[in-house]
Parts: sequence; C-alpha cells; structure tokens
Amino acid sequence: MSGPMWICAIVIGIHRRQVLRPACLAVITLVLSTAVAPAQPPQQNAAGEAGDAAVFRPVAGSFPPLERAVTYRGELVFVDHANRRGSLRVQGSGMFFRNDPHPFALLPYAVVRYRTAPADLRDVPLGTVMHAHAFLPPDPLTSSVPVLPLDSGKQDANHNRGAGIFPAENHVLLLEDDPSHCRRLGLTWRLTDIEIRNLAGSLTAVRESATAGAAPQAAETLTFDAATRVWRGRELLSVEELVEEQIWPSEGKRSLEMTGLLLGITWRPTPDGVFTRFHVSDIWLDEAAMQRAAKQQTEVHRAFIRSRWMPAWIDRVEYGKFGRARVTATLFGGMDESLYADFRTGDSAMINAVEATLKHTHGAYGPAHMASRGTILSVTRSETAPPLGSSGVQIQFETDLIIEGIRAGRTVRIRPGGWPLVQVPREEYLNDGVEERFPRPDIFPKY
Repeated sequence: MSGPMWICAIVIGIHRRQVLRPACLAVITLVLSTAVAPAQPPQQNAAGEAGDAAVFRPVAGSFPPLERAVTYRGELVFVDHANRRGSLRVQGSGMFFRNDPHPFALLPYAVVRYRTAPADLRDVPLGTVMHAHAFLPPDPLTSSVPVLPLDSGKQDANHNRGAGIFPAENHVLLLEDDPSHCRRLGLTWRLTDIEIRNLAGSLTAVRESATAGAAPQAAETLTFDAATRVWRGRELLSVEELVEEQIWPSEGKRSLEMTGLLLGITWRPTPDGVFTRFHVSDIWLDEAAMQRAAKQQTEVHRAFIRSRWMPAWIDRVEYGKFGRARVTATLFGGMDESLYADFRTGDSAMINAVEATLKHTHGAYGPAHMASRGTILSVTRSETAPPLGSSGVQIQFETDLIIEGIRAGRTVRIRPGGWPLVQVPREEYLNDGVEERFPRPDIFPKY
C-alpha cells in the first residue's frame, strides 16, 4: 500500500471510530506536512546571484519592504484563484496585443485591492488593468509559476530589440486596480477633452495629486463606449444619460473640466493601429459613489475571509507536555478592521496548517477536522505602522493538541470562535498527492 493510501486508511479509521488519538494524529500530520515534491531541475537564474547584493528575495518570517518591489501594470488575462496566481499582459513598448501573458503568484501575505477595498483574485474581472508590486520568488524550487532569469525584464520581447517586458519579479506583494492605486497615492483623474460619436469615443485624462505643488502626470488617451458605467452618488448612469444631461456632447470634440474622478480601467482592441490604449469601464464622479462601491466590495471580502479563516504566520511555538503548546502568530494585513476586531482575549479559536497558496491541509472533512483547538490568551497591536502584508495584530493561542504544521515560520489560517464553521470547496483544500501541495507551473507558457 502506497503512502497516501495507508494515511487515508488511518484517517478513515479514526473518522469512523470518532477517536482522535494524539499518537495517530501526530503520525498523520507529520507525514502529510513533510511530503516532498518530486525533484525537478529548477530554471536557472543569471549567474552571480549569490554574490549580487542587488538581488533581493523575501524570506520567511519577514515582510519585504514595498519600496524594494518592482512595479508594473497590465491587463489581468488569467486567474487561478484557488492557487492564488494568474497572468498579466504587461504594458510595454510596441504592440500590446502581441505581449504574452506574464505569470504571477501572490505571496501568502499579499494584499489585493479592488475598488479601493480588500479583495480576492476571484473578485477582480478579467480585463481589469492592475498595478503589481512584486519580488523574485522566495523559493524558486517551490514556485507555482515559471521562474524567470534575473535579466528577463531586459531580454528582447515583442519583436523589439532590447525592450523586455517580462520582469523576473513575479511574486506579488500588492496587486491593486487603478482606483485603489490612486487612492493609496492621493491621486485623482481630471478629464480635459472628449471626442464622441454614437455614444463612444475617447477621453484625454491626467492624473493629479492632491499635494500642493506636485507635478501632474503625463496625459493619457482612453477610450469609452455605451457600456461604460458612470457612478454618481447612489446613481448608476450611462453615457447616453450624460449626453441627455448635457454633461457630455452628443457628437464631436469638446474641452472638458471634470476633476476629482476615479476611473476603472481595462483594455480593448482598438482600431487604426493603436495597440496600447486603455479603456474606461467605470467612472466615479464623486466620493459618495466610490465609498458605495468600496462598501459593497468590503462586504464581499468579509464574508469570504470569515468562511476561509484569517491567514497568519507563526512567530513562535512554546511546547508543553502531551501535545500542549502556546502559539504566537501575526495576522496578515490588508483586511477590513472588523475582521481583526473579532479576535478577542478569552474567546475560542482554531488554527489549521495551510500551504503558500493558503489552501487548507487535511480538508476532506472540513478545515476544522485536523485543526488545533484552544483559547486566545492575548491580542496585541503594534504601536508603530506595520509593513505592508502585516496587520500589526499578534495573538497568543493555547492548545492541548498541537499539529505538526504549526511551526515557527509556517503559514496558517485562524478561525475565531464567532465565525461560521463551513466546508470549503474541493479546489481550496489539499487531500493527498504532491501535485496538490506543489501546483505545477506547466499550465503557463514557456518563457
């Protein structure tokens, strides 16, 4: 009988007898947590990495500084939400439609923002232009996306000599749409010109900073059409209604003076040989409209996290006797504040081991089946602003049956007692087999 089969046999036996013996549980969790993927030769980075002080990779137990990330933007063209990875068609010189999709993976503590609110990859529509802030793979041997040469961003691409567009930094710390990007940096859009015919056309727009004396960014030409949504307060308007209200003309060119806007940006094929012109999917005319969109997305994300549990990593484990342990963990950042408020001293909690993709381990009977149960002993907050990826909230948790997957430096998910106890879909937990634990990057093109 193979390893996974006899492990399953033990688990089934335990389940049927409703007995959780610590010795059996320890054996099962040890084997499952220490499974190793088949040896595969890693893709080689450029020579000299070991001695290159400029090369930076995130390390376990430390949140990488955002200022050291490589930043780029592109169209979201593929999402594998269960494995927290996807592809962006990165903006660059030349013909945008020729650019191959560029693979990326989210770091375990990555922050995704959509409509200025917390989000999961599944919330972001394909075609949305996203700003990525990314690093080299922390561990190239276990990367779920292709590992690229260090000089990948400088290699020839898109039939342009010396115009590389595929950065080797494809493990993302921050992924944000344009409204979120602008809100974080204190920017808004100003529309200066419009050309319209048959409820479609182009806009000339400039990003501006609210900071006095800040230089405006370069103007961009963006397309729109009758499907573009216009949000004003609690209203959803169409381009046709903007024309009816004489805010926009019905035909021709005209100067505009519309300020303080936020834009949802996508990409669509454009006639006349213009290949890198982005498209406006949404326009938020005022703060009330943007807040309304953010509130709705926040509610979506709250429900998602409460059903999948809060991600965190283990800072330290103090082992006691007979399976007892005291665990200190830092909750990941980027969530709505109400989720952190659900962690209270004295409340019950569960901690389950997860992989870098944040998939629950041992999930065939639900994430709670193999989770360590216990009590929250304390909840503390950092007095200084935490780095991106960290919430600054640290909890202490005591359990009488520690599982092997809860170790210093490991990633976990934590459920406070007040959150719903539900099953997660099959693609979001690991059962057995190394291909589940280490998703192969073969689904992506070869680079």
